Amino acid sequence: MTRRLYDLAYGRSGDKGNIANLSVIARTPEAYQEIKAKLTAERVKAHLGDLVKGEIARYDLDNIQALNFVCHQALDGGATRSLRIDSLGKSLAGALLYMPWE
Repeated sequence: MTRRLYDLAYGRSGDKGNIANLSVIARTPEAYQEIKAKLTAERVKAHLGDLVKGEIARYDLDNIQALNFVCHQALDGGATRSLRIDSLGKSLAGALLYMPWE
């Protein structure tokens, strides 16, 4: 059985214009250390593929054992311009948590 990132973490999404904000919050201190070591901005971009056209920046939030990813050009122009079903990016954290995890 394939292990997924959601086995180690919870997720939250937010948006502002054409930028999606994805938070990955570890379930345990041990999970945070593993996630922090392995979950890079490059790996997130590769997993999300064409959904994110711009740069992804990662911010470590050690005090709450979480990582925050700011994804530019991720919402096809934003809520008022996009024809996507999820123009606000609320499902992007779920898509990220579905990432296969070794």
